[in-house]
Amino acid sequence: MPRAPRYTARTADKHVLYEAAVQEPDAEFDFLDKIFRDRRGRLPVSIREDFGGTAYNSCVWVKRRPGNTAVAVDLHRPTLLTASKRHTGTLTAEQRSRVQLVPANVLSPALIRRPKVDAVLALNFSYWIFHQRATLVEYFAKARAALAPGGTLILDFFGGTDVHRECQDRRRCSGFTYIWDQARYDPMTGRYTCHIHFEFRDGTALRKAFTYHWRLWTLPELQDVLRDAGFTDIGLYAEGNRPDGSGDGRYRLRKGHPCDRTFLAYITAWR
Repeated sequence: MPRAPRYTARTADKHVLYEAAVQEPDAEFDFLDKIFRDRRGRLPVSIREDFGGTAYNSCVWVKRRPGNTAVAVDLHRPTLLTASKRHTGTLTAEQRSRVQLVPANVLSPALIRRPKVDAVLALNFSYWIFHQRATLVEYFAKARAALAPGGTLILDFFGGTDVHRECQDRRRCSGFTYIWDQARYDPMTGRYTCHIHFEFRDGTALRKAFTYHWRLWTLPELQDVLRDAGFTDIGLYAEGNRPDGSGDGRYRLRKGHPCDRTFLAYITAWR
């Protein structure tokens, strides 16, 4: 069994830790492939990864199948163009030619003029950065305009009664502890401040390695906003539960959901 990495606060790269603790590109692309094949009778080829960060998902996507293409969009140029080199550096020249890194605001009209894609992905709840309904409608409408006919926008979502609590959740990972900190929630405005901390075996820690100032949207609100943006075919896929109450990693199309303390879901909106 491989030894866990020896991370410390001084030597750890917060993006490496985030990817290890949070991101699961293979599972997300398994979901995309399944729903796209079920709906369109073929596998998707082209994606746009919004709020793409280190372009981890995009690099995994072009490795997944010959011919897959990806556009990674992120407003923070150093993360997209510099931190992403850990991933783009693992690609062959041919694979690298199928990834485009675009340092831009996802609201930029220039993105609409690019070639249309099979799927736009806005994952890790990143679209919650938009606090105003009108801005979220604008984003969803522009994402729709970027889709080829029959394409889909995929959003992830977490909900449940615990989402509104100011609390922390700790999870052991290989070589470090991941801490999700719901630091503040204002029920009158929906404003939601969360942090990610990392703790290491030598007793050091990275506090507030990532901070998010979000609006906590609900599923009914998001469906209404998507309709106002022009989507009419919207699906909600919620994760099932194991007997112990933990998620089973399988997402099923649902019309309703139990009032669980926490649950994860994907929202699909088809053009």
